[in-house]
Amino acid sequence: SENTLCPSPGAMSPALAKEIPQEQGEGGSRRSGWGLLVTAGVGGTLVALYAVATPFVTPALRKVCLPFVPATAAQIQNVLKMLENRSGSLVDIGSGDGRIVIAAAKKGFQAVGYELNPWLVWYSRYRAWRDGVHQNTKFYISDLWKVSFSHYRNVVVFGVPQMMPQLEKKLEGELECNARIIACRFPFPCWIPDHTTGEGIDTVWAYDLKHSRRCETKSLEMTPETDS
Repeated sequence: SENTLCPSPGAMSPALAKEIPQEQGEGGSRRSGWGLLVTAGVGGTLVALYAVATPFVTPALRKVCLPFVPATAAQIQNVLKMLENRSGSLVDIGSGDGRIVIAAAKKGFQAVGYELNPWLVWYSRYRAWRDGVHQNTKFYISDLWKVSFSHYRNVVVFGVPQMMPQLEKKLEGELECNARIIACRFPFPCWIPDHTTGEGIDTVWAYDLKHSRRCETKSLEMTPETDS
């Protein structure tokens, strides 16, 4: 007879039914295992990148939000120009990755950097060693508001507008009259710069503290009165 039974579309032989689930199970297990490995690898990479990158982009100072922005080559050259014919110790406030400190050390300064971000400080020390100026440089992990800068003759500041008024008062109260303060990116609000160079974000302002009214007043107070 030609009336044979044809299996319905959803039907299959018992043997085939046994083989297919087994193959699907093994393939699914392999795919699941590879998926876990890939997920773990990507997750681990992201965590590692976050751990390394976060300290470089988070604020370096606690009182004022000051993210790390590397100094440009033009800024470094403008700072060095403002240091011509200067000598003595130098400090970079918020030294970042140490570019200014290292450049100043190469010009013969005993240069120091203060930076709150430990990753940047360690990286700065490595760069100073790599460039052969580690003996003329020092880097400290410290909050600038907790440090006295009274024994420095040259001060470099990479700040933001929010911190400049308070920092201006701090430096004016601590530094000697022969000090020069070099501000990058943003000027101080009250001081009148003695020298300016650069354009745009590369502008640098230099202030000689001896020209400030406070230093003139201190000099008058130190001068003994004489009878006429």
